[in-house]
Amino acid sequence: MAAEGLPDKVKSRADLPADITIWEVGPRDGLQNEKSIVDLGVKLEFIDRLADAGLRTIEATSFVHPKWVPQLADASDLLAGLSKRDGVRYPVLVPNDRGLDRALEAGVTHIAIFASATETFARKNLNRTLDSQFEMFDSVVSRARAAGMDVRGYVSMVFGDPWEGPVPIDQVVTVGRRLLDMGCSQLSLGDTIGVATPGQVEAIIRAFDAPDALAVHFHDTYGQALANTLAALQCGVSTVDASAGGLGGCPYAESATGNLATEDLVWMLDGLGLSHGVDLNKLADTSAWMATQLGRPSPSRVVQALRG
Repeated sequence: MAAEGLPDKVKSRADLPADITIWEVGPRDGLQNEKSIVDLGVKLEFIDRLADAGLRTIEATSFVHPKWVPQLADASDLLAGLSKRDGVRYPVLVPNDRGLDRALEAGVTHIAIFASATETFARKNLNRTLDSQFEMFDSVVSRARAAGMDVRGYVSMVFGDPWEGPVPIDQVVTVGRRLLDMGCSQLSLGDTIGVATPGQVEAIIRAFDAPDALAVHFHDTYGQALANTLAALQCGVSTVDASAGGLGGCPYAESATGNLATEDLVWMLDGLGLSHGVDLNKLADTSAWMATQLGRPSPSRVVQALRG
Protein backbone atom coordinates (compact mmCIF):
# COMPACT_ATOMS: atom_id res chain seq x y z
CA MET A 1 0.00 0.00 0.00
CA ALA A 2 1.07 3.59 -0.61
CA ALA A 3 1.71 6.09 2.15
CA GLU A 4 -1.16 7.46 4.27
CA GLY A 5 -3.38 4.48 3.52
CA LEU A 6 -3.83 5.35 -0.16
CA PRO A 7 -3.70 2.69 -2.87
CA ASP A 8 -0.59 2.14 -4.96
CA LYS A 9 -0.69 3.53 -8.48
CA VAL A 10 -0.75 0.78 -11.08
CA LYS A 11 -0.58 0.67 -14.83
CA SER A 12 -3.95 1.40 -16.42
CA ARG A 13 -5.83 -1.47 -18.02
CA ALA A 14 -6.04 -1.42 -21.79
CA ASP A 15 -9.69 -2.56 -21.74
CA LEU A 16 -10.83 0.51 -19.78
CA PRO A 17 -11.02 4.23 -20.64
CA ALA A 18 -7.74 5.83 -19.56
CA ASP A 19 -9.29 9.12 -18.39
CA ILE A 20 -12.43 9.24 -16.26
CA THR A 21 -14.62 12.30 -15.76
CA ILE A 22 -16.20 12.38 -12.31
CA TRP A 23 -19.45 14.32 -12.37
CA GLU A 24 -19.78 15.49 -8.76
CA VAL A 25 -23.42 15.74 -7.66
CA GLY A 26 -22.95 16.24 -3.92
CA PRO A 27 -24.02 19.90 -3.69
CA ARG A 28 -27.24 19.20 -5.61
CA ASP A 29 -28.31 15.55 -5.49
CA GLY A 30 -26.36 14.95 -2.31
CA LEU A 31 -28.01 17.73 -0.30
CA GLN A 32 -31.47 17.97 -1.86
CA ASN A 33 -33.02 15.40 0.47
CA GLU A 34 -31.60 16.81 3.69
CA LYS A 35 -34.45 17.67 6.04
CA SER A 36 -32.59 20.47 7.84
CA ILE A 37 -31.73 23.43 5.64
CA VAL A 38 -27.98 23.67 5.11
CA ASP A 39 -26.60 27.19 5.48
CA LEU A 40 -25.72 28.93 2.22
CA GLY A 41 -22.20 29.61 3.46
CA VAL A 42 -21.67 25.91 4.12
CA LYS A 43 -22.86 25.04 0.62
CA LEU A 44 -20.50 27.57 -0.93
CA GLU A 45 -17.55 26.29 1.08
CA PHE A 46 -18.48 22.71 0.17
CA ILE A 47 -18.36 23.53 -3.55
CA ASP A 48 -15.09 25.44 -3.16
CA ARG A 49 -13.50 22.55 -1.26
CA LEU A 50 -14.61 20.09 -3.96
CA ALA A 51 -12.99 22.25 -6.63
CA ASP A 52 -9.84 22.49 -4.53
CA ALA A 53 -9.76 18.67 -4.37
CA GLY A 54 -9.53 18.59 -8.15
CA LEU A 55 -13.11 17.97 -9.24
CA ARG A 56 -13.78 19.73 -12.53
CA THR A 57 -17.53 19.17 -12.93
CA ILE A 58 -19.58 20.08 -9.87
CA GLU A 59 -23.36 20.12 -10.18
CA ALA A 60 -24.07 23.16 -8.04
CA THR A 61 -27.82 23.34 -7.49
CA SER A 62 -31.25 23.14 -9.12
CA PHE A 63 -33.88 25.65 -10.20
CA VAL A 64 -36.73 23.36 -9.21
CA HIS A 65 -39.61 25.10 -7.39
CA PRO A 66 -38.77 25.65 -3.68
CA LYS A 67 -42.07 24.04 -2.70
CA TRP A 68 -40.83 20.69 -3.98
CA VAL A 69 -37.19 20.89 -2.89
CA PRO A 70 -36.88 23.50 -0.11
CA GLN A 71 -33.19 22.70 0.39
CA LEU A 72 -32.37 24.29 -2.97
CA ALA A 73 -34.51 27.41 -2.62
CA ASP A 74 -31.30 29.46 -2.40
CA ALA A 75 -30.16 28.50 -5.93
CA SER A 76 -29.92 32.07 -7.23
CA ASP A 77 -28.06 33.29 -4.14
CA LEU A 78 -25.69 30.33 -4.31
CA LEU A 79 -24.77 30.99 -7.94
CA ALA A 80 -24.31 34.69 -7.22
CA GLY A 81 -21.96 33.88 -4.34
CA LEU A 82 -20.00 31.15 -6.09
CA SER A 83 -16.26 31.70 -6.50
CA LYS A 84 -15.92 30.10 -9.92
CA ARG A 85 -12.59 28.60 -10.89
CA ASP A 86 -11.06 28.38 -14.32
CA GLY A 87 -11.49 24.94 -15.82
CA VAL A 88 -14.38 23.98 -13.52
CA ARG A 89 -17.93 23.53 -14.79
CA TYR A 90 -20.89 24.24 -12.49
CA PRO A 91 -23.97 22.72 -14.20
CA VAL A 92 -27.43 23.36 -12.81
CA LEU A 93 -30.50 21.14 -12.97
CA VAL A 94 -33.62 22.72 -14.50
CA PRO A 95 -37.08 21.13 -14.62
CA ASN A 96 -38.90 23.30 -17.14
CA ASP A 97 -38.94 26.61 -19.04
CA ARG A 98 -39.29 28.66 -15.85
CA GLY A 99 -36.23 26.94 -14.44
CA LEU A 100 -34.38 27.70 -17.66
CA ASP A 101 -35.40 31.37 -17.41
CA ARG A 102 -33.82 31.52 -13.96
CA ALA A 103 -30.69 29.75 -15.21
CA LEU A 104 -30.33 32.24 -18.05
CA GLU A 105 -30.77 35.14 -15.64
CA ALA A 106 -28.00 33.68 -13.47
CA GLY A 107 -25.59 33.36 -16.38
CA VAL A 108 -25.48 29.56 -16.29
CA THR A 109 -23.77 27.95 -19.29
CA HIS A 110 -24.41 24.26 -18.62
CA ILE A 111 -27.76 22.75 -17.59
CA ALA A 112 -29.23 19.32 -17.03
CA ILE A 113 -32.79 18.14 -17.49
CA PHE A 114 -34.33 15.08 -15.87
CA ALA A 115 -36.61 12.56 -17.54
CA SER A 116 -38.19 9.30 -16.45
CA ALA A 117 -37.93 5.89 -18.07
CA THR A 118 -41.29 4.85 -16.57
CA GLU A 119 -44.86 6.09 -16.69
CA THR A 120 -45.44 6.10 -12.92
CA PHE A 121 -42.32 8.05 -12.02
CA ALA A 122 -42.96 10.55 -14.81
CA ARG A 123 -46.35 11.27 -13.24
CA LYS A 124 -45.00 11.44 -9.67
CA ASN A 125 -41.83 13.41 -10.40
CA LEU A 126 -42.84 15.55 -13.38
CA ASN A 127 -46.65 15.49 -13.33
CA ARG A 128 -46.46 14.30 -16.95
CA THR A 129 -47.01 11.09 -18.82
CA LEU A 130 -44.06 9.14 -20.15
CA ASP A 131 -44.71 10.54 -23.62
CA SER A 132 -45.80 14.09 -22.76
CA GLN A 133 -42.64 14.79 -20.75
CA PHE A 134 -40.86 15.33 -24.05
CA GLU A 135 -43.09 18.28 -24.94
CA MET A 136 -41.65 20.11 -21.92
CA PHE A 137 -38.07 19.05 -22.64
CA ASP A 138 -38.21 20.03 -26.30
CA SER A 139 -38.77 23.69 -25.47
CA VAL A 140 -36.13 23.73 -22.72
CA VAL A 141 -33.46 22.01 -24.81
CA SER A 142 -34.07 24.03 -27.96
CA ARG A 143 -34.01 27.34 -26.08
CA ALA A 144 -30.92 26.34 -24.10
CA ARG A 145 -29.03 25.27 -27.21
CA ALA A 146 -30.00 28.48 -28.98
CA ALA A 147 -28.51 30.38 -26.03
CA GLY A 148 -25.24 28.46 -26.39
CA MET A 149 -25.76 26.23 -23.37
CA ASP A 150 -24.61 22.65 -23.09
CA VAL A 151 -27.43 20.30 -22.05
CA ARG A 152 -27.22 17.00 -20.23
CA GLY A 153 -30.14 14.60 -19.92
CA TYR A 154 -30.78 12.47 -16.85
CA VAL A 155 -32.98 9.39 -17.15
CA SER A 156 -34.38 8.10 -13.86
CA MET A 157 -35.57 4.56 -13.03
CA VAL A 158 -33.44 3.00 -15.76
CA PHE A 159 -32.89 -0.33 -14.01
CA GLY A 160 -35.99 -0.67 -11.89
CA ASP A 161 -39.01 1.22 -10.62
CA PRO A 162 -40.55 0.73 -7.13
CA TRP A 163 -44.07 0.80 -8.61
CA GLU A 164 -43.55 -0.92 -11.97
CA GLY A 165 -40.67 -3.28 -11.22
CA PRO A 166 -38.06 -4.12 -13.89
CA VAL A 167 -37.96 -1.66 -16.78
CA PRO A 168 -37.78 -3.03 -20.36
CA ILE A 169 -34.49 -2.18 -22.03
CA ASP A 170 -36.16 -1.00 -25.24
CA GLN A 171 -38.25 1.46 -23.21
CA VAL A 172 -35.11 2.93 -21.63
CA VAL A 173 -33.36 3.18 -24.99
CA THR A 174 -36.37 4.89 -26.59
CA VAL A 175 -36.47 7.55 -23.85
CA GLY A 176 -32.72 8.07 -23.94
CA ARG A 177 -32.44 8.33 -27.70
CA ARG A 178 -35.24 10.88 -27.82
CA LEU A 179 -33.26 13.08 -25.45
CA LEU A 180 -30.07 12.68 -27.47
CA ASP A 181 -31.91 13.40 -30.71
CA MET A 182 -33.44 16.46 -29.07
CA GLY A 183 -29.98 17.95 -28.51
CA CYS A 184 -28.65 16.59 -25.21
CA SER A 185 -24.89 16.17 -25.47
CA GLN A 186 -24.78 13.49 -22.80
CA LEU A 187 -27.19 11.03 -21.21
CA SER A 188 -26.82 9.97 -17.58
CA LEU A 189 -28.42 6.59 -16.89
CA GLY A 190 -29.81 6.64 -13.36
CA ASP A 191 -30.23 3.67 -11.05
CA THR A 192 -32.55 5.77 -8.91
CA ILE A 193 -33.40 3.11 -6.32
CA GLY A 194 -30.11 1.23 -6.48
CA VAL A 195 -31.34 -2.14 -7.77
CA ALA A 196 -29.04 -2.55 -10.80
CA THR A 197 -26.59 -5.40 -11.20
CA PRO A 198 -23.55 -5.52 -13.52
CA GLY A 199 -25.31 -7.74 -16.05
CA GLN A 200 -28.16 -5.25 -16.39
CA VAL A 201 -25.71 -2.39 -16.74
CA GLU A 202 -23.85 -4.09 -19.55
CA ALA A 203 -27.07 -5.02 -21.36
CA ILE A 204 -28.44 -1.48 -21.35
CA ILE A 205 -25.17 0.19 -22.37
CA ARG A 206 -24.70 -2.31 -25.20
CA ALA A 207 -28.28 -1.63 -26.35
CA PHE A 208 -27.49 2.08 -26.74
CA ASP A 209 -24.32 1.30 -28.70
CA ALA A 210 -23.02 4.81 -27.96
CA PRO A 211 -20.85 4.70 -24.80
CA ASP A 212 -19.22 8.06 -25.57
CA ALA A 213 -22.60 9.74 -25.14
CA LEU A 214 -23.41 8.00 -21.85
CA ALA A 215 -22.72 8.54 -18.17
CA VAL A 216 -23.84 6.40 -15.25
CA HIS A 217 -25.44 7.38 -11.96
CA PHE A 218 -25.64 4.66 -9.32
CA HIS A 219 -27.16 4.51 -5.87
CA ASP A 220 -25.76 1.98 -3.42
CA THR A 221 -28.91 0.47 -1.94
CA TYR A 222 -27.73 -3.13 -2.45
CA GLY A 223 -24.00 -2.39 -2.32
CA GLN A 224 -23.61 -2.78 -6.08
CA ALA A 225 -22.63 0.75 -7.10
CA LEU A 226 -18.91 0.10 -7.56
CA ALA A 227 -19.47 -3.22 -9.32
CA ASN A 228 -21.96 -1.53 -11.63
CA THR A 229 -19.51 1.29 -12.29
CA LEU A 230 -16.79 -1.17 -13.28
CA ALA A 231 -19.22 -2.89 -15.65
CA ALA A 232 -19.97 0.48 -17.26
CA LEU A 233 -16.27 1.28 -17.63
CA GLN A 234 -15.72 -2.09 -19.28
CA CYS A 235 -18.38 -1.10 -21.81
CA GLY A 236 -16.52 2.12 -22.67
CA VAL A 237 -18.38 4.67 -20.51
CA SER A 238 -15.95 7.27 -19.16
CA THR A 239 -18.19 9.65 -17.17
CA VAL A 240 -19.37 8.58 -13.72
CA ASP A 241 -21.67 10.52 -11.39
CA ALA A 242 -20.76 10.43 -7.71
CA SER A 243 -21.48 12.32 -4.52
CA ALA A 244 -18.80 13.34 -2.01
CA GLY A 245 -19.23 11.33 1.16
CA GLY A 246 -22.00 9.22 -0.38
CA LEU A 247 -24.63 11.87 0.34
CA GLY A 248 -27.97 11.77 -1.38
CA GLY A 249 -31.22 10.13 -2.26
CA CYS A 250 -34.31 10.97 -4.25
CA PRO A 251 -37.15 12.91 -2.57
CA TYR A 252 -39.69 11.20 -4.83
CA ALA A 253 -38.43 7.62 -4.40
CA GLU A 254 -38.35 6.69 -0.72
CA SER A 255 -36.36 3.49 -1.29
CA ALA A 256 -33.45 5.42 -2.81
CA THR A 257 -30.40 5.54 -0.58
CA GLY A 258 -27.16 7.46 -0.98
CA ASN A 259 -25.27 7.96 -4.19
CA LEU A 260 -22.04 6.23 -5.03
CA ALA A 261 -19.47 7.96 -2.79
CA THR A 262 -16.89 9.92 -4.76
CA GLU A 263 -14.13 8.73 -2.43
CA ASP A 264 -15.06 5.07 -2.98
CA LEU A 265 -15.02 5.67 -6.73
CA VAL A 266 -11.63 7.42 -6.62
CA TRP A 267 -10.14 4.58 -4.55
CA MET A 268 -11.27 2.06 -7.19
CA LEU A 269 -10.07 4.21 -10.10
CA ASP A 270 -6.65 4.59 -8.46
CA GLY A 271 -6.47 0.84 -8.06
CA LEU A 272 -7.23 0.44 -11.77
CA GLY A 273 -4.61 3.00 -12.76
CA LEU A 274 -7.18 5.33 -14.34
CA SER A 275 -6.69 9.10 -14.45
CA HIS A 276 -9.31 11.34 -12.81
CA GLY A 277 -7.49 14.37 -11.38
CA VAL A 278 -8.87 14.19 -7.83
CA ASP A 279 -6.80 14.41 -4.64
CA LEU A 280 -8.29 11.70 -2.42
CA ASN A 281 -6.90 13.14 0.81
CA LYS A 282 -8.42 16.57 0.18
CA LEU A 283 -11.70 14.99 -0.88
CA ALA A 284 -11.89 12.81 2.24
CA ASP A 285 -11.17 15.87 4.38
CA THR A 286 -14.01 17.71 2.64
CA SER A 287 -16.50 14.92 3.21
CA ALA A 288 -15.47 14.51 6.84
CA TRP A 289 -15.98 18.27 7.27
CA MET A 290 -19.42 18.12 5.63
CA ALA A 291 -20.41 15.17 7.80
CA THR A 292 -19.65 17.34 10.81
CA GLN A 293 -21.83 20.13 9.37
CA LEU A 294 -24.68 17.64 8.95
CA GLY A 295 -24.17 16.12 12.39
CA ARG A 296 -23.67 12.50 11.36
CA PRO A 297 -20.89 10.19 10.10
CA SER A 298 -20.16 9.96 6.39
CA PRO A 299 -21.58 6.77 4.82
CA SER A 300 -18.54 6.52 2.52
CA ARG A 301 -16.49 3.46 3.39
CA VAL A 302 -13.29 5.15 2.24
CA VAL A 303 -13.95 8.27 4.32
CA GLN A 304 -14.60 6.04 7.32
CA ALA A 305 -11.35 4.14 6.69
CA LEU A 306 -9.19 7.21 6.11
CA ARG A 307 -10.74 9.62 8.59
CA GLY A 308 -12.41 7.22 11.07
